[in-house]
Amino acid sequence: MVNEETADEIRSFVAERDWSQFHTPENLAKSISIEAAELLECYQWHADADLARVREELADVVTYSFMLADRLGLDLDEIVRAKLAKTREKYPVELSKGRSTKYDAL
Repeated sequence: MVNEETADEIRSFVAERDWSQFHTPENLAKSISIEAAELLECYQWHADADLARVREELADVVTYSFMLADRLGLDLDEIVRAKLAKTREKYPVELSKGRSTKYDAL
């Protein structure tokens, strides 16, 4: 999800500021939620959000998500692929294509 060059840049940014002491899994999870709310706020009153602001908020969500995964020793590509496999089982194409129905109501 985040290439190694970007991962190293994030790690260096944090290390240079000695911020890892504040980056507990709990605090990082809170930060993801806060930044996701700021992303949602871009669309609060209209569907045509300012793309520059969306990019910044989305970058914050992705950065904190990477930092949490990194802190927990998780590989983002691996956990996303595992979740996709699980979701494929819950939402088979033949039952879910073109529908937004929750899996337990298909």
